[in-house]
Amino acid sequence: MRRLWPLTVRGTGALVLAIGCFVLANEIGLGELVYFGTLMLAVLAASIASLYLTRRSDTVSRSLTPNAAAVGRDARVTVRVGVRTALPTAPGTWKDALPRALDGSAEGVFPALGSGLRGSERVVDLSYSVTGMSRGIHPIGPLAVRSTDPFGLATRRSVFGERTRVTVAPAVVDLPAVNNLAGEAGGMLHTTTSQLGQGADNLIARPYMPGDSMRRIHWRATAHRDALMVRQEEQESTPEATVVLDRGVLRWSGEAMQAPGADPGFELAVSAAASVITRLAHDGYAIEVIDSDGAELAERIDGGDMTEVELVVTGFAKLTARRDDHLAQLPRVFSGVMTGPVVVITGRFDETDATALAPIVHHSTLPVLLATSPSAGSLDRASDLGWRVGRIGEEADIASAWAGAVDRGTANVFR
Repeated sequence: MRRLWPLTVRGTGALVLAIGCFVLANEIGLGELVYFGTLMLAVLAASIASLYLTRRSDTVSRSLTPNAAAVGRDARVTVRVGVRTALPTAPGTWKDALPRALDGSAEGVFPALGSGLRGSERVVDLSYSVTGMSRGIHPIGPLAVRSTDPFGLATRRSVFGERTRVTVAPAVVDLPAVNNLAGEAGGMLHTTTSQLGQGADNLIARPYMPGDSMRRIHWRATAHRDALMVRQEEQESTPEATVVLDRGVLRWSGEAMQAPGADPGFELAVSAAASVITRLAHDGYAIEVIDSDGAELAERIDGGDMTEVELVVTGFAKLTARRDDHLAQLPRVFSGVMTGPVVVITGRFDETDATALAPIVHHSTLPVLLATSPSAGSLDRASDLGWRVGRIGEEADIASAWAGAVDRGTANVFR
């Protein structure tokens, strides 16, 4: 609420004292009280004028470290305020307006400034920490600075309207690696061999180049030429994985369509998708991120490219549910294709859905199904059909569900 009264408690007391002097001077006929009351009013007027009649221009810019906040993690906000004032100013206080999606103490002491009539704009750097509470893109600001005159009689609250939009990405949970399932899941970076002719003697060798895998060294050619040689026909390929985030609104509440952060179940699913993408990319998989109808939610991520992973996770800040429901048609996306891990993340899930998704199991080396609101018996049914399943919710965190699904391959249902 905007404060209209320009005086502090001390200034209000001085005004009451001045009025009292005028009243007493009239009652008891003591002229000196009139001079004293007039002096008090003059001091009050000068105090207010020092705050309101000096022209000052202010610019505000903000930066975030890291560039995007994340749910449950801290980030540092730096506020740079450019000030030009005609008269020196006393110290004051500042407060930056934070949305409910960010938690932190965005306030402090605003330093005193000297006169800037002959100098350039003075720059004041302020900083504070925030913690992401809700995914989305949220505005920080405006910045309010409250200053007082040197006598502490008057106060002024200046509001600088510049706002900064801050991205809050979903939480990324550290998940166990799938290294122990390397053979079954397509492995880490592996090689496939294409040979011309019969036998190793017919392979064409070329000189070793930096970056070539040591597994491609042709030892016989190396011994013959006394220099490292590699098999030219051997081609390294990166195992592929697919992460499916089902955004159909029938799987979630209606709030999931309105804005990020509105549906707790959908937030868990987005966090699970971001965590799985991070884990698989770290393990060397090239990842396709799609919706339940096969539409891409992000560009393909190369194995080990954590910079691209960070960009994709940040882009998830804007994801919401959509009106259509295509989960039953998901097997068509994998028709005629053999791939590595396929991780499906959904909300409401029943035995009919488990039956509809059964064909995907035969096209994946590691089919994983994570659901936030499965019906009774639906995950058992999916497990019987070959899925590695897990339930994520208030009593089952993402890391436990993932570990139970990947390590044991059996139903990981928490009740």
